[in-house]
Formats: sequence, C-alpha cells, structure tokens
Amino acid sequence: MKRRGLFLIIISLVLAVGAAWVARNWVQARMNGAPADPGQQVVVAAMEIPFGTKVEARHLSTITLPRNAAVGNHYAKVDDVVGLIALQKIISGEILLKERFADRAAGSTLAAIVKPDMRAVTVRVDDVVGVAGFLMPGNHVDVVAAHMENQRAQTRTVLHDINVLAVDQTASTDKDQPVVVRAVTLEVTPQQAEVLVKAREEGKIQLTLRNPLDKNSAPEEPEVVASAEPPKTPARKPRVTQPPRPANNGVIIIRGTNVHTSESAT
Repeated sequence: MKRRGLFLIIISLVLAVGAAWVARNWVQARMNGAPADPGQQVVVAAMEIPFGTKVEARHLSTITLPRNAAVGNHYAKVDDVVGLIALQKIISGEILLKERFADRAAGSTLAAIVKPDMRAVTVRVDDVVGVAGFLMPGNHVDVVAAHMENQRAQTRTVLHDINVLAVDQTASTDKDQPVVVRAVTLEVTPQQAEVLVKAREEGKIQLTLRNPLDKNSAPEEPEVVASAEPPKTPARKPRVTQPPRPANNGVIIIRGTNVHTSESAT
C-alpha cells in the first residue's frame, strides 16, 4: 500500500510539472508571436464645454479604446483641440468629434460660429422687442416690420425662422432665466441682411419667438392665374338715328291735340 501511494504521488508530480511546462510554452508563444494591442488614444471632455466656448487644455482628457472600436471622426491628441470653438454643447465624458468644433483662425469667437455664406447682424432691442428677455442663443425668431403710411400703421413679417446667435455679448446656451438685453445678433443671409437693415431704417422692428418644433416656412403668397380667354368687350347698344328735321319753311301751330304747319309768307 505504501509503495502504491508513493507511486501515485510521483505520477501526480510528473503530470503537474508537464502541465506547467506546456502552459509556459503556450504563453511564451503567444507573447512572441503577436504583441498585445496598445489600443487607440481618444480625446474626451473632462468637463462640460458650453456652446461657443474656446477650448482649453483643462477642458480635455484622454482615454484608450480598442483599436477596432469605431468612434467616428475623433481627435487623437489634446493639442489638436486646444484653441477650437465648440459649435455645440459638449457634456462631460463625451468623445470629441471634429464636426462639432470650428477653427477660430482670425477674428472673434462669434465669427467662428457663423455658418459659411451667412452673416451676423446685430439689432438694438428693449424689453418688448426682445420678447421680455426670453430670447436665448439658439432660439429662432421671425422679424416683423412696422411703419406709418398715410397716417396708418402698416405691418409685415419680413423674415422667417432666423437663428439667434447671441444676446448682448453672450453666445452661450447654458442659461435659461430671462435677462433683459440691449442687443440681439441674428444669423442671416446677405439678402436677408439688406431686408433687415431697410426695415429698421424705415420704421420699427419686432422679434417674435418661434416654437423650436415649428418648422413651417413663410406662408405662400396666393398665386394669380391668368385667364387664357381674351377679355370680353361689352356689347354696343344700337345707335338710334334721329330723323332729319324738315326745313324751317313755315310756322308750326299747335291747338290742343292738332298740329299743323302754315307756310310763311316770303
């Protein structure tokens, strides 16, 4: 019995050593054959970045993701993002994508926010024109123009669905409390800018706040359809010709219902 137990112990030790040797060779083969994937570095927001903010190094952080992870058009280096302007509100921990930022280049922060082929026009407002201070960057408004004509007020909506870029010197959308402002900057096309300036010079303008879900454009003008038929000319009344009067060679004598002509003596 003692020999049998010793024999079993020896066999167990041999099998354990063999298993350890096989496992060691397998691990070394894996390590030597294919190096571990270091992953890809991705820049994320270390804190919330408000709309229109110039990005600083303190706003950013990096994480490592598997190289085969699809994260979109992202940034790999912090230095590539520092100095850019956020075109949208970025939440903390969000992966930074290139389409959400603009290069400041030369000029102010507001200039980087304006879309290509668009213009920023500032109009002076008060607590009434500015919708009691409820206008915020990112809102959309209509512009109503008013002027006097023949001592009567005439009004007309000259611009529809205009984006508000900034109120006073603020382009951030992180506020939701009404603030009475003195100026509102609107994003318009060059043609709309001419209409806006003309309406402001001819009279007064009023901003009307739109619901963000309202995507209706300007109401269509009624279309005037020309008739294919030529206009009808009114029928002419028959002309009544008067009989020629007889030559005045006598005197007409009327007695009651009797009428006769007597020849005058020559």
